[in-house]
Amino acid sequence: MADHRLKQVIDQIDAANAQDPNRLVVNGQERPLELAHAEMRTAWIHKLKGNEASEALLLAARGQHLRRWEIPRETYPRDRAGYLAWRNALKEFHAEQTGAIMRAAGYDEDTIERVEQLILKKRLKLDPEVQALEDSLCLVFLETQFADFAKKEPEKIIDIVRKTWRKMSAEGQNFALQLPLKPEALTIIKEALAKEL
Repeated sequence: MADHRLKQVIDQIDAANAQDPNRLVVNGQERPLELAHAEMRTAWIHKLKGNEASEALLLAARGQHLRRWEIPRETYPRDRAGYLAWRNALKEFHAEQTGAIMRAAGYDEDTIERVEQLILKKRLKLDPEVQALEDSLCLVFLETQFADFAKKEPEKIIDIVRKTWRKMSAEGQNFALQLPLKPEALTIIKEALAKEL
């Protein structure tokens, strides 16, 4: 029963994210961005937690950026306060959307609340599952968005890498250093980390 319900919710999240108009090329194939990112986060959770990954964590990883494109960054002011307001609105939106899909599939309120807490990233650095979710987000960012950020915002990229690094666990950082990044990306990471030490 539980496995069927888990698959049902993941299928619905994937169907929603398949509507993302933004695209990402993965292994030579163009895919909806948030669908690809959700699959990648789930893969990282399996690497980070193995068989210890709870059902709630798997659902949170899949629903973390559910329908993210519906609240564009441009709808908030282009300053730090606007950025933080946008991020908080997104987290609430993703948690609500994922919770609604789970509720319709018959999940109990305790499990729904746990998934929502994970998506909202409550108790980062204190809750191992929240930390694993954050690690998966950071690793997907480094894999798929880091190079573009480095080109678009070269003056900010060192600071972005430093902030990303601080949010990760030692295990997540070790995985990050093993990513097959281009030499110029690795140079930026090394420069950022040198300033951290």
